[in-house]
Amino acid sequence: MQKPGRRCFATATAFALLEHTRNRFALVLVVFYIPFWLTMEHWFVAPVPTRFLLRATGQRLAVDGNQLTMVSGALNAVTLIVGFMMFMATFKSLAFDRRLVLAGYPRICLIVAKVAAMLLAAVLVSAYATAVMWWYWDPVRPWLLMAGVFTAAVGYGGIGILLGAFLRNDLAGLFVIIMTSLLDTMLQNPISNPGATKGGVQFLPEYGPMQVSVAAGFTHTTPYGHLLLGPAWFAATALLGTAAFDLRTRDHRPAAAKRPFSAAGRP
Repeated sequence: MQKPGRRCFATATAFALLEHTRNRFALVLVVFYIPFWLTMEHWFVAPVPTRFLLRATGQRLAVDGNQLTMVSGALNAVTLIVGFMMFMATFKSLAFDRRLVLAGYPRICLIVAKVAAMLLAAVLVSAYATAVMWWYWDPVRPWLLMAGVFTAAVGYGGIGILLGAFLRNDLAGLFVIIMTSLLDTMLQNPISNPGATKGGVQFLPEYGPMQVSVAAGFTHTTPYGHLLLGPAWFAATALLGTAAFDLRTRDHRPAAAKRPFSAAGRP
């Protein structure tokens, strides 16, 4: 027999994954938008040498502008999709989660289950985006490129959780995610932003993933520290989102009316 905590987590994770599979718009974006977006960039962006400052090593690289734009396009696509998925999953299930918490379901199970579902979604979307890029050109280290894309997805997954717990309007959340991702991507790419070498871009969510992805695609350098920047953004935003989730699912009933969740009970 499963322990109550394990059963609690398994049930919550199953419902979190089911919520993602019901988001058909996000699934359409994954299957069609990623290859369409990267194919458009491959066709229309000229393969001219472009200077990129790899701050992780201080190198000024001369990279193919077409391939660099595909890297930034992949980051933009996965951050939009995973951020949108986590926002909608958190936003739509908030009322139901509150009823579960009021019935005694452990809040920690719900939070950890959302994170587990997000990690699985981020792995699948990042692998798919990397495979599409690999179809058009040969990155130096595809596995590290996927890791860079994955850290971007994780960072924006945390942002999606934060917005889903704070905002009360789905259009507002979608607008914030789209504009943040577009602006972030544009500022990181020296083709769209000639001032990308200036200070300040280091504080944006996609900075670490962009550095790692470019290093993976064009060099043999592994910026280990920059691999942690995307998860650091996730930790910070998810912590704030957890605090908001706690406030919005708090039980305000008298202590006598509360009952704990049990394996035999029905939340």
